[in-house]
Amino acid sequence: MERNINLDQWKWVQLTKNELNAVWEKETLLSNWLMSIRKNNNNCVKVHGMIDGERVVNGSLIYRQNVDEEEDHRIFHFYLTCNTLFTVDLEFTSFKELSPEVMLRQLNKAENAVDGFLFLLGELVNDLLGEIDQFEESLYKLMWGVKKRNEMRILEHVFHQRHELLVCKNLLIPIQELKMAIDETNFPAVNNGEIFIRTCKRIDRANVLLREYEEELDSIIHLEEVISSHRGNEIMKTLTVLTIIFTPIMALGALWGMNFKHMPELDWKYGYLVSIISIVASTALLYGYLKTKGWTGDLLKGKKKGSFFH
Repeated sequence: MERNINLDQWKWVQLTKNELNAVWEKETLLSNWLMSIRKNNNNCVKVHGMIDGERVVNGSLIYRQNVDEEEDHRIFHFYLTCNTLFTVDLEFTSFKELSPEVMLRQLNKAENAVDGFLFLLGELVNDLLGEIDQFEESLYKLMWGVKKRNEMRILEHVFHQRHELLVCKNLLIPIQELKMAIDETNFPAVNNGEIFIRTCKRIDRANVLLREYEEELDSIIHLEEVISSHRGNEIMKTLTVLTIIFTPIMALGALWGMNFKHMPELDWKYGYLVSIISIVASTALLYGYLKTKGWTGDLLKGKKKGSFFH
């Protein structure tokens, strides 16, 4: 149901989409905004110079997003003037870090609706920072997992983390835009106020963390690409060396496996011994040649403990 929270110096009107028709009849100033949010499920921010003598910022903001389900997200709509904040589908229960009682006391300290909205925005960012802390813990485990258990499952985890980071950035970008929109609107006694500065710093902190974690993940992905490329090269080199080494065996085996009627070697008393010696000698000479040229590399060496490459 519609809730009017009358604070000391400004008013917050909380609505749900089911109540839009009733409000429409009372608030003609909001008619265009109310019409635009009926089917809107995407982020948007609109800055108006003046509407009926009021500076106005309105739009929609996705503030929760399931990392596995695209359609599983939560969005609220807002219409902000200097003294009044209208929100649709935003309740105190939307915030994780502060209880409704504490939040109401903090909102009552705000001198105007813009500061109150900035406080709410800062708390949404604070919730996002809590999720970033959990992401940091998972990233730490992943970083050491790459060294200890470097396998396909780890690579899958790397890209899952990359996707989760993109989701967090996707939540933060419209919040940054909203911050810039409020700055652009230049509400009286807001842009240099304590709440605006604190909220801006909180948004910047989240942005710096996401950017740094993005660089870490990119480094891990690059490391995985180097390791995978090296392994692929080693596998191909191993197969090539083994093919070359066994070439004399296959060649001589194919030669003496022929069924021609006149083959003098079939009547030799020591033919079998000579063939074995020929095969072993030619194989040893070929391997010695490859070894001298350095083409066998680490083929016969084991993996060292803690090594990335094996």
